[in-house]
Amino acid sequence: MSRRLIGLIPHGLALFMAAVFLDSLRFKFTDHPKTQVIFGRLNGWTTDLGLPGLFAQTGLFSQYVIGSIELIASTLLVAGLLPRFRHLQAAGALAGLLVMAGAVSFHLFTPLGVDPNRDGGGLFVAACINLGAAVLLLGIFRRGEFGVFLRRVGAVFAPTRP
Repeated sequence: MSRRLIGLIPHGLALFMAAVFLDSLRFKFTDHPKTQVIFGRLNGWTTDLGLPGLFAQTGLFSQYVIGSIELIASTLLVAGLLPRFRHLQAAGALAGLLVMAGAVSFHLFTPLGVDPNRDGGGLFVAACINLGAAVLLLGIFRRGEFGVFLRRVGAVFAPTRP
């Protein structure tokens, strides 16, 4: 495989991740019945654990909060296609990794299950694939750029003196 072709892999991963995230927004931001089932089941589970409202529409992990993070991740992933903003692609991959790690975990370890909408588990499979893409993008292809991102964020919180 040529170097140029290998260099396109991270862009493909970033575009794939962004497409999956952006596609899910039409369900999350319109309060689609499938979204209501998923977040309702998770909210019921956390209510039983003594944390009512955590996944409710105004909760800390509501569909709108998760959707907004996915929108930000998509924006960063696409912005990172430009060489000057490559470090933002690493940030988008991190955001995607965190959201997808949560999604996969909730599918596996809560009453949600891997097929909450009885559609063959497509949502769970997409989450797993997107999680894998995030791991590859962040852990292999954008590892150096992630360091740049961390240094820039660090400079905001702890600026160096002249």
